[in-house]
Amino acid sequence: MLAPYLEKKRREAGCDEAGRGCYAGPVFAAAVILPADFHHPLLNDSKQVSEKNREILRPLLEKEALAFAIATASVEEIDSINILQASFLAMHRAIAALKKKPAFLLIDGNRFKPYPKIGHQCVIKGDGKFASIAAASILAKTYRDEHMLHLHEEFPQYGWNRNKGYGTAPHRKALEKHGLTPHHRRSFNILPEQIKLF
Repeated sequence: MLAPYLEKKRREAGCDEAGRGCYAGPVFAAAVILPADFHHPLLNDSKQVSEKNREILRPLLEKEALAFAIATASVEEIDSINILQASFLAMHRAIAALKKKPAFLLIDGNRFKPYPKIGHQCVIKGDGKFASIAAASILAKTYRDEHMLHLHEEFPQYGWNRNKGYGTAPHRKALEKHGLTPHHRRSFNILPEQIKLF
């Protein structure tokens, strides 16, 4: 059973990211403020929810949330400031885009760059503990997957419709054969230097 809040009668936003460990594509983040009494039996950490159920949850969460926002940090930003800082940047952008200002932030994970004038608490595996973080994980994941499907149309040889940019064996083989695209994260050093780049 996911906890509805850390402190009752306080407007809390759950925050999570998707795509931090991927070889390709932006990192996505979501911030979600849910009603204190929100509950749905399918809601859980996005990694524990099937793709079909994530797609069921997405419109429901968007409808029921008091506020939600999705944001990204680009591949160029990831390569420039590193993936951890880019994840924080995407989360900050999502928080800034919320139509209602939260009084407190629940952050999935063990580290966060403080957001100006809003307190926060990091929660390890928080997407399996708090409803708002689970909702953020679902939205970040579904929006990122949708983005990778669009990128797949441009570069179908990498199988992003299946691996969503993660370093699966078919993705690594495609990298060896075709090299890097503009959507690959060069700072991840995913190719031997001798392989020709796009």
